[in-house]
Amino acid sequence: MNLEQMLIENPVIAAIRNDKDLEKVILSKVLIVFVLYGSIMNIKTICERLKEAGKVVFIHVDLIEGVKGDYAGLLFIKQCGDPYGIISTRPTNIKNGKKLGLCVIQRIFVLDSLSLETGIRNIQSVLPDAVELLPGIASNIIKSMENEVRVPIIAGGLIQTKKDIMQAIGAGAMAISTSKQELWGLSEQ
Repeated sequence: MNLEQMLIENPVIAAIRNDKDLEKVILSKVLIVFVLYGSIMNIKTICERLKEAGKVVFIHVDLIEGVKGDYAGLLFIKQCGDPYGIISTRPTNIKNGKKLGLCVIQRIFVLDSLSLETGIRNIQSVLPDAVELLPGIASNIIKSMENEVRVPIIAGGLIQTKKDIMQAIGAGAMAISTSKQELWGLSEQ
């Protein structure tokens, strides 16, 4: 199944930040997991546990301790953790991830109109498989981004309620990512 189809069928993505979150997500019915923590010492174990539980794993490579964000670092992540894909804010990591055959999600923080324009240019330049737009509660920004890029949009950051999820998806996001465990259960509905 390709990423777009996975997002359509599984619009709630779990974002985990520690081992406690890992234990909870393993027991949940969420399919897609964004790993936002780890190091070169434990990323293999984290990925193995998630995959044994049937999860589709994306590693936020900018947040993994001990890994330099270059081609060799991404090759290490691929060989060690064998994730389905990676997440990064850095266009170079997106390009290198694509070269390695990983599914790549570019994370964009939209703080003002300049960061929106820069984000759109970067997306159009490196052509990620999807973009994660933060903060995810910025529905009007999602609509603007949807008109400019032709990749699935994932809304993340500050998603606190089911209403936030519905607004983001209603604005054009294909899925949302959240570390709020109470919302992970919505993927079962």
